[in-house]
Amino acid sequence: MRRIERGFVILNGAVVIAGLAVMAVVIGWNVAGRYLGGHALPWADEVARYTMIWLTFLGSGLALREGAHVAITNAQEALPGPAQRLLRWAILLTLFGFFAFMVWVGIDYMNRMAIQKSAALRLPMKWVYAAMPAGFALMILHLALIAPRYLRAGFAATDEAARG
Repeated sequence: MRRIERGFVILNGAVVIAGLAVMAVVIGWNVAGRYLGGHALPWADEVARYTMIWLTFLGSGLALREGAHVAITNAQEALPGPAQRLLRWAILLTLFGFFAFMVWVGIDYMNRMAIQKSAALRLPMKWVYAAMPAGFALMILHLALIAPRYLRAGFAATDEAARG
């Protein structure tokens, strides 16, 4: 199971890195074209914007694994052991519920925008808004994979396990 999890994390990270590379190349090409040749790509800003949206949602699960989202750990650490575990259960259930709700809202929003097209690329906006349910579904998967370690010792345990 650890091997599958590690492969999943590596694949997720590789997709984020590839997206960053695409965004950097498109923006770099556009800047160079604008200043060296006097011609800008009319679609470059759109590609960069939509790539950034996708990167935000695809990378959020990786950030969750590292405890990089806003967290108030002082409250957990101030509680005795059994109360910490109970609070972690409440946090996990709340996060799973919120992420599932956001997948549902994202699919609904994506379907509502299905007829709209982007200005330069004429790309159906459904594909841009699909980043939201995809990202939250990935967050559910990441959270499910780190949940046992999180319940035992919080994000400190998940950080050590991810590195080791």
